[in-house]
Amino acid sequence: MSGRDFLGLAWQSIWFHRQRSLLTVLGILIGIASVILLTSIGEGTRHYVLSEFTQFGTTLAAVNPGRIQTTGLPGALGITIHPLTLGDAEVLRRIPGVANVVPVVVGTAPIEHAGRTRNTFVYGVSAAVPEVWRMRVRGGRFLPEMDLRRGAPLAVIGPKVRRELFGEENCLGGHLRIAGQRFQVIGLMEPKGQFLGFDIDDSVYIPVMEAARMFNRDDLHEIDVLIANASLIDPVVKRIRSVLTERHGGEEDFTITTQTGMLDSLDRIIRIVSLAVAGIGAISLLVGAIGILTMMWISVNERTSEIGLARALGATPRQILLLFLAEAAMLSGLGGMLGLATGMGLAQALRLYAPGLPVQTPLQFVLLALAVSLGVGLLSGLLPARRAARLDPVLALAAE
Repeated sequence: MSGRDFLGLAWQSIWFHRQRSLLTVLGILIGIASVILLTSIGEGTRHYVLSEFTQFGTTLAAVNPGRIQTTGLPGALGITIHPLTLGDAEVLRRIPGVANVVPVVVGTAPIEHAGRTRNTFVYGVSAAVPEVWRMRVRGGRFLPEMDLRRGAPLAVIGPKVRRELFGEENCLGGHLRIAGQRFQVIGLMEPKGQFLGFDIDDSVYIPVMEAARMFNRDDLHEIDVLIANASLIDPVVKRIRSVLTERHGGEEDFTITTQTGMLDSLDRIIRIVSLAVAGIGAISLLVGAIGILTMMWISVNERTSEIGLARALGATPRQILLLFLAEAAMLSGLGGMLGLATGMGLAQALRLYAPGLPVQTPLQFVLLALAVSLGVGLLSGLLPARRAARLDPVLALAAE
């Protein structure tokens, strides 16, 4: 028999038992659709989170006060936490391999202009923000280079602040009050969008010392360090740790978080979660596999005399084996294709009705799902097919 004959006979058998075949196909369909939908959501979430963090670059390191580590016994004497200072930022700037640094003081304050008031984030920073944070100025200029310890009543605003307070009015050269203090607007930032739910465009940037006085602080919330290139991340971080430990009396009372380390950790976590979710969906595939195994086993019992007749007419055990495997492959392949269509359709529907939900279906997932569905069908049909091929033709022909 030719391959076309095998497929024709297999399809006739499936169509003759179409109700039972439909239920078997449905099991595979649900399994594949579940895996495609859940992995699409997981993969979309992974790409969304990674893109959110990489918009600020991949060679950024953040230094925060306090050590994120638990050691010793409860109640035992712990180390003293030294605050981060402008002196620390200036020393880090001089480390070989450091391109620039941004000392950060952040808080919320009311911003007023022309009788309009808005509470928003105020960032005390240096002139290096556009370089370190990968942000661009749409109009005017960013904060100028100046003595960080002196400051100046200058401000750069985000596009949302400009829209809410100035409307269509030209904001450059205008004045606003931040926590009651008068500042001149010298720059307008380009739209940056949101970062993990925080609206970056709803922000104001002022010199770090002005923010320290405004929020009554003598220390920094954070020091962001831009490393010259990715190959220098490890040695520069090691040098930063050594320098700050020495400046803080020999105590490592700070935490250094690199962008690459954070991205790797997030990537691993999201991949593990995605695999776990896909595993839950794969349970439906197991149910579908059991359905194919059951159906094919029943089919062998029902068609014993038919198998005997085929053997009497010259069909070989290998041909009988291939015939039943073709039936199993057709059932699983049909279920796999319908499952792909269903899963991708649901993913597109989610993207349309919930635009904020990141959904992405990579091509390799589609190909893998098809391969898995065919593999499940062949493995499930192998045992019944071998049983059919090993039937004694005389006994099979005599069976009722």
